[in-house]
Amino acid sequence: MKMRIPRPRPAGSVDDAAGADLDDAALFRRLVGPVREMARTAQAPAPTPPPAEALQFERDEAAVRAELLYHAFDPASIEVGEEIHYLKPDQPARVLKRLRRGQYSVRAELDLHQMTAPVAREAIRLFLDEAIRHGEACVRIVHGKGLGSSARGPVLKGLTEQILRRRGDVVAFSSALPALGGTGAVLVLLDTR
Repeated sequence: MKMRIPRPRPAGSVDDAAGADLDDAALFRRLVGPVREMARTAQAPAPTPPPAEALQFERDEAAVRAELLYHAFDPASIEVGEEIHYLKPDQPARVLKRLRRGQYSVRAELDLHQMTAPVAREAIRLFLDEAIRHGEACVRIVHGKGLGSSARGPVLKGLTEQILRRRGDVVAFSSALPALGGTGAVLVLLDTR
């Protein structure tokens, strides 16, 4: 059995007896009173929202531009590590000078990125042997700058320098110009005779 709990009625409300036989619309009209219908007009289309703007991106870009404009910038600070170079004792100094300036045409390239030291050692050996066999006098080895190396410094760079110094067929080598890899690459001049 359901029990009905009476609710308090606001002042001016229709009593139960009068509202029991009226439907909701009629009851509403009785309570609201007379109304008049508004003239229908054509509705204006809803305005389209403006396109979304990447405000945070624009703020970030402005901050970078401002930082570059107002802070002293040293291009040398981009390079990580020292330049390496070597000239075989019986060679004239101008050979190394020309190599450091990038005046020799690079004929082949080896990229050591993502290689372990043992794999890189073998790759360098095979690459140099192949370059000599094909008469390619100037080659480039990209060893990277060692940004992912531990505190002991760039592993592949040190390994590359060590291997090149020990080979009798290496006439000279030098860190590349910035456009060719900077301190992350070495240009190697080989004796192809």
